[in-house]
Amino acid sequence: MAGSGLSVPGGLTRRRAVLVSATLAATAASGVLSVGGASDVVTFVVCTMALAGLAWLVSLATEAIGEHYGPAVTGFLQSTLGNLPELFVVFFALRAGELLVAQTAILGSLFANALLVLGLVIMVGARAAEDGVMRFRKRLPRDTSTLLIMAVFIISLLGLAVVSGDRAARHQLVISSFGAVCLIVVYVTWLVRYLRDDRAAQQARVGATAQAAGVTVPAAVVLLSIAGVGAALVSDWFVAALDPAIHSLHLSKAFAGLVIVAIAGNAVENVTGVVLAAKGRSDLAISVVKNSVGQIAVFLFPALVLLSLLLSTHLVLVVPPVYIGALTLTALALWQITGDGEAYAFEGLALVVMYLILAVFALYE
Repeated sequence: MAGSGLSVPGGLTRRRAVLVSATLAATAASGVLSVGGASDVVTFVVCTMALAGLAWLVSLATEAIGEHYGPAVTGFLQSTLGNLPELFVVFFALRAGELLVAQTAILGSLFANALLVLGLVIMVGARAAEDGVMRFRKRLPRDTSTLLIMAVFIISLLGLAVVSGDRAARHQLVISSFGAVCLIVVYVTWLVRYLRDDRAAQQARVGATAQAAGVTVPAAVVLLSIAGVGAALVSDWFVAALDPAIHSLHLSKAFAGLVIVAIAGNAVENVTGVVLAAKGRSDLAISVVKNSVGQIAVFLFPALVLLSLLLSTHLVLVVPPVYIGALTLTALALWQITGDGEAYAFEGLALVVMYLILAVFALYE
């Protein structure tokens, strides 16, 4: 039987095999263009496509591995490995001295997941529900709101100290490092209990099949390895082409970080969360996105602050006032919309609109 349903070695369907091949081709093309001295704009565009493809590849592989467990473990796996592109992009940006790009890229990842992706997931999930209401377990949305508010707390304090000229602002690197450690400790403490509780609730799933998402587990491990190496290489080429490309396109660095890098790097949640919501798998769809939001706020951002201590350019938990306001209102919106375990399509649309408004602000930075 011909068509996309045909399988190839590793359990991949023919359609997915084509997409994997296209991703690998885009990754190779990124390297050739970067080394060959091609146009910065062309290199930038191809690298962006490669990053999105690699993010999808991670999503496919982690779904295959994560299907053996419950929504919590699967969501954690997908968000953790799905954040690899952002991790590499921010690290290489810091190494290149592009502090603004690094800062806006990490903030953009948070906003893209919390507003754009979650909004799309809710819109699709509500439409898929018979009564037009997307329902999911309350614990993760509430926990994520708590984690995000905790991150906003230290970011707001540091931002106010800098704006007001408070003496504490002179020690923002020390305060950021201490705050980063505190955030990571709280995140790990929460994560251990969260995964343990979910594991206990999934004991009935003993004997899960050795193949999920159309991909065998060995093939998934190979794909993850390839995607991890590819993400590291493409991120380096992407950052190298970023500055001259955005000058040629007349874009601000803030827009590039908050929108272009964020959307390309968050293709995992864009694809996976929306597809799961369309299938009516609300808990898993929310888990994928919400895990990513919490992880970026209280693990990835703090971890990059600590990693930057090894570089000449240091990342701190200080952001411009407009983004402090955006973070605060985002945390409030998430608590209001998802804290009760149900959401309507218009609430998802409201989150998407909030992201679009923020993107316009970044465009004119």
